[in-house]
Amino acid sequence: MTAPEGLASSVDAETALAGAPEGHKDELRLWLRLLTCTTLVETEIRRRLRLAFGTTLPRFDLLAQLERAGSGLTLGEISRRMMVSNGNVTGLAARLEAEGLIERRTSPADRRAQTLRLTQRGRREFARQSAAHEGWIAELLGGLSAADRATLHRLLGRAKAGLRAALQEAPP
Repeated sequence: MTAPEGLASSVDAETALAGAPEGHKDELRLWLRLLTCTTLVETEIRRRLRLAFGTTLPRFDLLAQLERAGSGLTLGEISRRMMVSNGNVTGLAARLEAEGLIERRTSPADRRAQTLRLTQRGRREFARQSAAHEGWIAELLGGLSAADRATLHRLLGRAKAGLRAALQEAPP
């Protein structure tokens, strides 16, 4: 069995740290493990989206944001939700609109703003991609039992709350 594309010759930061002296903090090792897991999953999802649908993760993410919103979102709302610049969203939205997957409408709340929504074709395409994505995530995390997934989810929720609290207390 060979390593997934792009992983054969790379060593992740956690593995590189494995032989490091004991002076490294548990928090650093935990951070590196989280980063490694995230990178492995994201790299594989990007590869599968490209192979199965000829698309990218940012395109999938934009469609997902619009699917969740239902009635549409402005470019600014999308960029905040995706944590990217308005410029990145603008180019992506233009390409998705040209393909007939999304449409622009004048916002009823602010006539100067444009709201993006999925078209019927966009909804169908996102449903196909989303079903595959869900299966891939289940497959990739399938080595964990249901109890392990529940425990990990709970612990990561606590870590997320702790991070948010630390960020609120951090000096500017």
